[in-house]
Amino acid sequence: RLLGLMVLILTVAVSGPVCGEEQKPRFDVIVIDSAITPPVAEYIIASVAASSKAGSEGLIIQMDTPGGLDLAMRDIIKSLLNAPLPVIVYVAPKGARAASAGAFITIAAHVAAMAPGTNIGAAHPVAIGAGKMDETMLEKVESDAVAYARSIAKERGRNVEWMEKAVRKSASIPAEEALSLRVIDVVAGDLNELLEKIDGREISLPSGKKKLRARGADLQMKTMGVRERILITISNPNIAYLLFIIGLAGLYFEFAHPGVVLPGIV
Repeated sequence: RLLGLMVLILTVAVSGPVCGEEQKPRFDVIVIDSAITPPVAEYIIASVAASSKAGSEGLIIQMDTPGGLDLAMRDIIKSLLNAPLPVIVYVAPKGARAASAGAFITIAAHVAAMAPGTNIGAAHPVAIGAGKMDETMLEKVESDAVAYARSIAKERGRNVEWMEKAVRKSASIPAEEALSLRVIDVVAGDLNELLEKIDGREISLPSGKKKLRARGADLQMKTMGVRERILITISNPNIAYLLFIIGLAGLYFEFAHPGVVLPGIV
């Protein structure tokens, strides 16, 4: 018994310092490569909450988007501006873009990054569908978008004037020019280079200032569940429009031939 107790004490003494070593920081990574729709917003908001709960150092959103819906975009931006942990939006891979709603989301991040060969901008609001806004309504929507863009850029210390230009004149620029104009913070070729460049950067969270520990961090790639993938696919504006047309055709056939049932259910 005495010998066993001595072995236990020695084991604890030896393993204690090892267990007490500082753990490597971890960054979660999610990929968005579709239009900004409500399911995408739900997925990003849930990812921010999950990463915060898991104690991650930060969340990286690798994004390639042509834009999307205004309400979904605003839900995402509210989540980013009030996120309890650092959120980095990384426009990648090469050839990707952060257009329209994507530009707003990028500048709302704590750290805005882009890969070489990508572009950002073209954020003028447009109407979806057959209806056309009159001149007064178009002016109201544009003024609202400009004010929103300016407020986000000012909050994050980014180029307010250029963001207004991106909304009013649909300006779009490549990554290197975005960096020189202070639209973004970092140009990085891959995730590892991104971590190297943001290491030690101080950001502001609702809880106060935080210095990023990113050098040598572990990258935890997160994948969408089946539910998210299905919802994001069918909420794509192109596919949703086709489903809408199919639905109208089914209803027309049902009314033209009462009792068939199947077209109406479809």
